[in-house]
Amino acid sequence: QVQLAESGGGSVQPGGSLRLSCAASGRTFSTYVMGWFRQAPGLEREFVAAGDWAASTSYADSVKGRFTISRTSAKNTVYLQMNSLKPEDTAVYYCAYGLSSWRTLSSAAAYQYWGQGTQVTVSS
Repeated sequence: QVQLAESGGGSVQPGGSLRLSCAASGRTFSTYVMGWFRQAPGLEREFVAAGDWAASTSYADSVKGRFTISRTSAKNTVYLQMNSLKPEDTAVYYCAYGLSSWRTLSSAAAYQYWGQGTQVTVSS
């Protein structure tokens, strides 16, 4: 089993920044995928950003140029730096982790483990 510990959510004004962290522990994979999805009230969960063990990354069009995903050298922690936040970024953000496969990074089916979620609120 893999456990995911998320942190870094909160409230910020439009144009502000937040950084989310997600640490994976337990029986982690050497070839992995790790990313972030979000879900706003009344909407389906959507892909935000992800990376893999080979340092490939993928971003949703709505966050390109504003969000950056990165990882520690130990490769068991991933960060999501969110800049120029907009009210439409308000959602619960979920960390996701899985064994690397043929599935694209943006597919929820690529991930076997999910965090509990952290709230991000962008409001003036």
